Amino acid sequence: MSTSHSPPSSSWRTILHHDLPASLVVFLIAVPLSLGIAAASGAPLIAGLVAAVVGGVVAGALGGSPLQVSGPAAGLTVVVAGLVSQFGWAATAAITCAAGLVQILLGVTRIGRLALSLSPAVVHGMLAGIGVTIAVQQLHVVLGGKAQSSLVDNLIALPAQVLTHHPASVLIGVLTVVIMLVWPRLPKVKVIPGPLVAVVVVTALAAAFMVDVARVDLPDRPLQELIFPAIPSGTPVEIITAVLTVALVASVESLLSAVAVDKLHRGKRSNLDRELIGQGAANALSGALGGMPVTGVIVRSSTNVAAGARTRASAILHGVWIAAFVLAVGAMLELIPMAALAGVLLVTGLRLVQLAHIRTLRRHDELLVYVVTAAGVAALGLAEGVLIGLVLAIARVLYRLARATVTATEEDGRWTVRIRGTLVFLGVASLVRTLRSIPTGAHVRVDLEVDHLDHAAYEAIEDWRRGHLARGGSVELNRAAFRAAMHSEPRRRLLPWQPQVIPAPDQRVSMLDGVRAFEASADEIRPMLAKLAADGQRPAHLFITCADSRIVPTMITTSGPGEQFCVRNIGNLVPPKGSNSSSVDAAIEYAVEVLGVQSIIVCGHSHCGAAAAALEANVPTGSGLQNWLRHLEPSVRRAVGLPDIVDPATGVKLSPADKLSVANVGVQLANLRSFACVRTAEEQGRLELIGLWFDIGAAAARLVLDRDPYLVRADEELASSLKH
Repeated sequence: MSTSHSPPSSSWRTILHHDLPASLVVFLIAVPLSLGIAAASGAPLIAGLVAAVVGGVVAGALGGSPLQVSGPAAGLTVVVAGLVSQFGWAATAAITCAAGLVQILLGVTRIGRLALSLSPAVVHGMLAGIGVTIAVQQLHVVLGGKAQSSLVDNLIALPAQVLTHHPASVLIGVLTVVIMLVWPRLPKVKVIPGPLVAVVVVTALAAAFMVDVARVDLPDRPLQELIFPAIPSGTPVEIITAVLTVALVASVESLLSAVAVDKLHRGKRSNLDRELIGQGAANALSGALGGMPVTGVIVRSSTNVAAGARTRASAILHGVWIAAFVLAVGAMLELIPMAALAGVLLVTGLRLVQLAHIRTLRRHDELLVYVVTAAGVAALGLAEGVLIGLVLAIARVLYRLARATVTATEEDGRWTVRIRGTLVFLGVASLVRTLRSIPTGAHVRVDLEVDHLDHAAYEAIEDWRRGHLARGGSVELNRAAFRAAMHSEPRRRLLPWQPQVIPAPDQRVSMLDGVRAFEASADEIRPMLAKLAADGQRPAHLFITCADSRIVPTMITTSGPGEQFCVRNIGNLVPPKGSNSSSVDAAIEYAVEVLGVQSIIVCGHSHCGAAAAALEANVPTGSGLQNWLRHLEPSVRRAVGLPDIVDPATGVKLSPADKLSVANVGVQLANLRSFACVRTAEEQGRLELIGLWFDIGAAAARLVLDRDPYLVRADEELASSLKH
């Protein structure tokens, strides 16, 4: 087993070579976005920059998503604009501070991640409604006017604004939008952020031609002119609602962004509870300093990853650069036309309406929830729109739970009863009515394709079955689906078998029945598989194990689809490079060079038939099996030279075949290093080699070492220290 270590991710070399350049790129995109979001929210422009600085430094240092970049976000624009209109800016800052404390409480109590339980249709609908609101709002600014407080008011005032537009503002805004849309399509320039290019180009042109348009207005002394929080004037219900709205929307957006960022890199995964604490601390401080609400921002975060960031130092440094820039050369920002920032926000808002999400939701029959939520947010407000979307989503779930389709058809004297959907007590009356319509004495096949069957429905089917048999009829049940439906707990639903039962060979269900049972229960994983199909596989591990039917790799490792690239053969063998084993060679090279797996696990097991055959030498001469098992001969020689190996849990000495199986794992790990790609990746700290041995009878996995005691329990502290 490999014990190689990668250098600490926070080393100065990593920061200088990767995080410092990435922080400069993110800084350049954050400045125009922060100013634009502040302008769109009706907040002081300096408040957007304060939020960017605090979000970068505080959330970057304390949060649980190392590569996420935080700051003012477009998703909160409508909320902040409403609060400023209702309470004023000083009170909005106080609400932001209180919302941060609520976020810290959610993170400490570990219930923050429940925000991810929201229906994706509601979340994406919320963002789409916000995006449409922002786009229409900023269209007024592009036309040289002033945005209204709501989407309806903006739409009503839009015709008059078009007639009285400011030509210079329109030209600047349109040019900004064009650059934003065209720049990412140009080859070899995408490393420079489009918003930065758009703002710099139109600002330079406006200055060169001395265009008379509204420009950014910052205080001469930023630190002295910050607007600090004041207690809101309003009813307790209004204030509490405002605080909870900011806290929940900011939390959902930050957590969704953190999850999305995790999919962009192969580094450390996000700790969502810690991320919520970090976001709460940033909001508390930002509000205390008169800044805007802070969330994790996917635009800046994805730019951070694409620019090569490796640690949280990049997010922290980007906040430092913003603070230094504002304090040192803030006057340069006052050259930026407001129409340019409005153009940036117009494109950003429209990008919140993603066609990919619409297509996915339509495929899963969730488009109605999306449209209703988006329309509600845009027309009525964020809280009202989300509430309407949630009510509709819950109503659709309840409808689906109560809906089951039961049909009975006759062909050549044989009846088929098909039951689909979710069969609970609400559908029993329809079920019984259909079953009783079948003639006495008929042969009946009951085809179950349900994802849940409650006790009332089960008893109704069983009572009818017994009565039909007593009256001379016959009943054929799809036993696998029936069993899966009866044991429909989340962890068992996709299993067409019961962990406590080993059926006799003549009682096992057919493979086709197993397929039907899977399809009847596959709705809960279909969205995930659809995403894997669209995005491609990115497994973190290559798992090499035996073809033995008792070994189930995903069960041993508690992993799911897309997490594990698996190779199985007799004896979990890895013939050395050059042994003319093309299939195994191709799998290893593909996993390391193309998929970029982080670890390779070789897993042997007890009661191995290959090991027993190699010791007993009873394999037919000249057979393919004999030729294959020749690759076990080095393992046999190694096992002879090893002392007795004792199971670390029971203290029982392993049998000769099991001892050979353990020795074989070590030999195959050594054979892996005969591949140049494996050696290089391991030396660079990108790949870890791990040996496992699975005791079938004890249902326990052991780590395999290359020295005495050779086997240790996977949950021991020693194993953890060796692995990390």
